[in-house]
Amino acid sequence: MKKLMIGSLAALFLTASFTASAQIDPEDQIKFRKAGYSFMSWNMSKIKAMAIDESVAWDPAQVQAAANSIAATANSGMGALFGPGTEKSIGDTKTRVKPEMFTDGEGVVKVGMAFNKAANELAEAAATGDKALVAKAFAAAGDSCKGCHDKYRMD
Repeated sequence: MKKLMIGSLAALFLTASFTASAQIDPEDQIKFRKAGYSFMSWNMSKIKAMAIDESVAWDPAQVQAAANSIAATANSGMGALFGPGTEKSIGDTKTRVKPEMFTDGEGVVKVGMAFNKAANELAEAAATGDKALVAKAFAAAGDSCKGCHDKYRMD
């Protein structure tokens, strides 16, 4: 049953990805996905500064806003920005995605689902205002990012 679900999700991901990406040229797909990941990184750094490093005063409202932004971006369908032709840099638009991102559908779905789950759980933790809960959820979200980077991103 689990394999069937993963296979179905992979097919759905790839279908949605190709349908949506057909409307946006490959260079713009790379630009948009980089912008999305940069935006999430910026928001992760805000949470890290408050919940982990404590270099910025704890502000539950700011943490919640950042976590909600991460979750919204994670759930926005960014998989559609990995369409055909985006597996390599185009002109001045660089990408660090590994070719495996385009051939390992089951693995991509697995890391994508893990990231979405972690991003949603981070938003849920932030809604509580509990700094310790946020720190734990932040670590899980960071681990899910690393899981994808390790497998599908060139250094």
